[in-house]
Amino acid sequence: MQKASSPFVVLPQELMDLPHPHEFFSDARRLEERLRQVVRGEVRFDEASRALYATDASNYRQVPIGLVVPRTIDDVIATVTACREFGAPVLSRGGGTSLAGQCCNVAVVLDFSKYLRNITWLDPSRRLAHVEPGIVLDALRNEAEKHELTFAPDPATHSRCTLGGMIGNNSCGVHALMGGKTVDNIEELDILLYDGTRMTVGRTSEEELAAIIAAGGRKGQIYAGLKLLRDRYSQLIRERYPDIPRRVSGYNLDQLLPENGFNVARALVGSEGTCVTILGATCELKASPQHRRLVVLGFKDAFLAADHVPLVLRHGPIGLEGFDGLLVDYMLRKNLAVDDVKLLPPGRGFLLCEFGANSPQEVESIVDRFLEDAKSYPEHPSVDRYSPAEAARVWKVRESALGATVFVPGERHRWEGWEDSAVPPEKLGPYLRDLFRLLSSYGYSTPIYGHFGQGCVHMRITFDFTSVQGVANFRRFLEEAAEICLKYGGSFSGEHGDGQARGFLLPKMFGPELMEAFREFKALWDPTNAMNPGKMIDPVRVYDATENQRIGPAYSPATPKTWFTYPGDNGLFSAATTRCVGVGACRKVDQGTMCPSYMATREEKHSTRGRAHLLFEMLEGTTIKDRWLNEEVRDALDLCLSCKACKTECPVNVDMATWKAEFLAHYYGHHNHPVQHYAFGFMDRWARFASLTPRLANLPAKIGVTSALMRRLLHIAPQRSIPQFARRTFRREWSTRHGWKPENAQAGVLLWPDTWNNYFHPETLHAAHRVLEAAGAVVTAPQHHVCCGRPLYDFGFLDAAKSYLSQILDTFATQIMAGISVVMLEPSCASVFRDELLNFFPEDPRAQRLARQTVMLSQYLAEHRQGWQAPDLTGRRLIVQGHCHQKSLMTMKDDLELMRATGAEVNLLDSGCCGMAGPFGFEAEHYDVSQALAERVLLPAVRSARPQDVIVANGFSCREAVEQNSSRRAVHLSQVLAGEV
Repeated sequence: MQKASSPFVVLPQELMDLPHPHEFFSDARRLEERLRQVVRGEVRFDEASRALYATDASNYRQVPIGLVVPRTIDDVIATVTACREFGAPVLSRGGGTSLAGQCCNVAVVLDFSKYLRNITWLDPSRRLAHVEPGIVLDALRNEAEKHELTFAPDPATHSRCTLGGMIGNNSCGVHALMGGKTVDNIEELDILLYDGTRMTVGRTSEEELAAIIAAGGRKGQIYAGLKLLRDRYSQLIRERYPDIPRRVSGYNLDQLLPENGFNVARALVGSEGTCVTILGATCELKASPQHRRLVVLGFKDAFLAADHVPLVLRHGPIGLEGFDGLLVDYMLRKNLAVDDVKLLPPGRGFLLCEFGANSPQEVESIVDRFLEDAKSYPEHPSVDRYSPAEAARVWKVRESALGATVFVPGERHRWEGWEDSAVPPEKLGPYLRDLFRLLSSYGYSTPIYGHFGQGCVHMRITFDFTSVQGVANFRRFLEEAAEICLKYGGSFSGEHGDGQARGFLLPKMFGPELMEAFREFKALWDPTNAMNPGKMIDPVRVYDATENQRIGPAYSPATPKTWFTYPGDNGLFSAATTRCVGVGACRKVDQGTMCPSYMATREEKHSTRGRAHLLFEMLEGTTIKDRWLNEEVRDALDLCLSCKACKTECPVNVDMATWKAEFLAHYYGHHNHPVQHYAFGFMDRWARFASLTPRLANLPAKIGVTSALMRRLLHIAPQRSIPQFARRTFRREWSTRHGWKPENAQAGVLLWPDTWNNYFHPETLHAAHRVLEAAGAVVTAPQHHVCCGRPLYDFGFLDAAKSYLSQILDTFATQIMAGISVVMLEPSCASVFRDELLNFFPEDPRAQRLARQTVMLSQYLAEHRQGWQAPDLTGRRLIVQGHCHQKSLMTMKDDLELMRATGAEVNLLDSGCCGMAGPFGFEAEHYDVSQALAERVLLPAVRSARPQDVIVANGFSCREAVEQNSSRRAVHLSQVLAGEV
C-alpha cells in the first residue's frame, strides 16, 4: 500500500490563529443580487438573518455570508450555481441542532426546513419512502406508523430534527439499537455537487460500477476514484475502523467495501455537508413493534448500570438507555418533569430497558423472562415495570436530559465538547471509570446519560471557556480523553458527528494513511473545497476545537442597566441571553405550546431559539451594531405572543416574554409609542372610565363610521368584533351587596376582580364567589379599582408596570402578610404575581408572599373543597382550552380533576396558544398568524363539538378566540363548577 504524508495534523497555535482562507470572501453584495435574480425562495443577507444562523447547538459561532431558504429543488440548484460563480462556500442546514459545530460557517447557508419538508412517496410493500431533506423526522415516522413501520433512528430531537440533518450527521437515537444508525437506513440519495453535477447514488454491483466508469463523464470519474480508494485502502479500513455499534467519526469509507455493496449513498451519510448537497433521500423503513413495555433497573451508580448492559442485551431490547443520579438531582432542582422523575425506582444509576413485539402476550413473555433473569445479576437492581402511559412519562425524563444539565441553580455552566464518545457496550463500565478519573483530575464534573445499549454516552462538562488557561485545559483534556477512548476501541463520536469539536482529533483514531483517504474522498466530490470548509476534513486545515468559540476568553457583551433584575442570571440580561443552547425544542410544530409563532410561520426568527440568538448577537455587538434600536430584532420579537411557554417547555427555561418586554422598554425609550399601545396597554384605565357609562362606551363600536375610525386608529383587524363592556361590573355589584367591611380584611380569600372578568365578564366572578362560599371560604374583594398591569408588558411600559405592582404591594400589605389566599380567575393576571412581580422585587418579602399566596380558583378548591358539591354533568362533554400561562407557570391538573368530579367527559385540547394572546389577535398585522394558530386545533374542535358540549376556557383571550370565530361561547371554569352550563 502506498503511504502518503497526511496534512491532517494538529497545527501550532500561530497557524490556528489565522483565519481559514474562505473567511476572506468579500463579494457578498453582488452574490446577493445574483441570488435574488435566480431564486424563487427567500434570499436574506441582512444582519439579523446572518446573526440568526451564526451558531447551531454547539459551542461555536461563525457569521455566515448570507441565507437562502429554497422553495424548490430548482432553487437549491440555482443557489449552488450562483455560489460557484462567485466562489462562495455552501453549507446545508436542517434543524440546526448539531452539537459539534458543523452547522455554522462562513458560507451561504441553505435552510431546507421551511419548504422542502415533504414525503415524495411512501411504499409500505417495499418498506421505502422518498423524502425531501427538510422533512422533520416525526413527520416521516407518523406517516410510516400508519403502516406499522418506522424510520428506526430517533434522536431526542425527533420532533424537530430533519432527515437531511440526520443524514449529514449520521444520527442515531434510542431505537438505533433496534434498527441501526441513519447510515443503515438509507437506500439512495439524490445529490448535487458544487460543480453542478446531479446524480442519484446508492448500492452498486460490480457490473454497475464497471458500466458507470466506462460511461465516463463526471459520475464515471468520481466512481473510478471511489473504486481506487476502495482498492487501495480496503484492508486498512477493515483494520482501523472500530467494530462497534456507534462508530460515527470519520467518513463511511467502509460502505465502499465489497461486503457492503459499494454503497455510495451510505458512504456520504455522516459527511456533514463537506462533500455534496442532498436534494432527496430514499429511506428504508423498519417494522415497528406495536406492543412495547418499559422496565427500569436501578443500581447504586451509573458505572454498575453500565456493567450490566451485556446482560440486558441478551434479551434483545429495542431500546436500552442509561443515566445517573446526578441527572435526576438536577431535574428535581430545576423543577423539570418532577412528577415523572418520581416514577423511577430507587438508585443512582438507571437502565431504561424497552422491549417490543407484535402482540401483548409476546412482549409480556419477554419482559417476564428478563425480570426473572435480572434476579441473578451480580448487583441486584431495584425494578419498576410500566404501563404505556407511565412509560411515556419515563421517556420524557430521558429526553429532557440535555436541558437538565445546563443552567442548574448553584452549579457551574456545563458544555458539550466530549459529549458523545462510544465504545463497545461490554467495555462501557471500565471506560466510564477511567474517564471519570480523568475528569476528576481536571476538577471537572458531569452527569452522564445516553445510549448505553450501544456504548454511547453523553456528557455536559464544567469546562471553563472564559479564561485562556481554562481553554488550554479543555484542549489538553480532549487529547487525553481521546487516548482513553482509543484504549477501549472506541469512537470519538457515537452520534453527533465530528464537525469542529472533534475533527482535529481524527488522525489519532484513523492514522495518516486513512486521513489521506479521507482527503481524497472529499476531493473527488469537492475539489475546490467549497462545501462546509474547515469542518471534519479539510485539505487546508481543520478548525481546532478552541477556535470560533461562541463564548470564550474574548467574549465581552454589553451589560446595560435593565428594568428586570434577572435573579436567575446573576442580575444580567447578557447572562440570560446565553441560556439558549440551540437544541431547538421551540421548533416542534405538532404538540405543546412553545413556540406558537414558529408553528405558524416555520421561520427561525420566530422561534424562541431564533429570538434568543438575535438578542445574544445584539449584546455581543459585532453583527447587530445598533442594539436596542435594531428594527430587525424588533420585527423578530413582534410575533412573540408572550405565551410564557418557553419558560417551562424550553429545556433551559428561556424567558422570551420577559426579554421581549425588556427590549421594547429600551426600544421605546428612543421611539414614540403608537396610539394603539396606549389603548391596549392601559386597558384597565379605559375600562374603569367606561364602567361609569358602559352603554355610551359601547356605542362607538356599534356605529359603522365610528367603528371603522376606531379600527383604523387602533389597527384592529376588520374581521374582529370589539368586546363590549358589561353593564354592571362585579366590583360595583359586590360593593352594593357586601360593602367593604373592615372585619373582612382578614378573610381567608381575596377574590381578585381582574380587568377582563370585572369589566367584561363579571358573571364569572359571581360564579366563583358562589363556589368559594359553598366550599366554606370567607370571601372578600378589593374596594377600589385594581389591576396587575398585564397588558403593559406587551408594549414595554415597564415603568408603569412596576408602579402598578408597587401600589398593589402597598395597598394589600396587611392581607398579604396575614397569609390571605388571592384567588385569580384570569391566568395571565395570576402569572404577573407568580412571575414578573418577583423579577421586579426579588428581595421584597411581600412580593415573595404574594407570589406564593396567589392561586387559581381550581388550586384553592383542590385544597379546600370539603363543603363544595360538584354539579352533576353526567353525559356532558367538556372541551377544555388551557391558557398558555396556566399551563406554563401553574397547572391544569386541578381544573381537570374538578371537572371530572362532575361526571362529565373532559377533553383537554393539545392546541397550544389560541392565537389571541391579549391584544395580539386583535391587531390587523397579526391577524393571519392569530388565525393560523387558532386553526391548528382549537377551532376544528369547536366546529366539531356537539350542541350539548361545553367549551371551557379560563382565559379571556381564549374565550374571545372561540367567540370571534364561531357561533359558540366558551365559559369559565367557575361557571362549570357553579353548575351554570
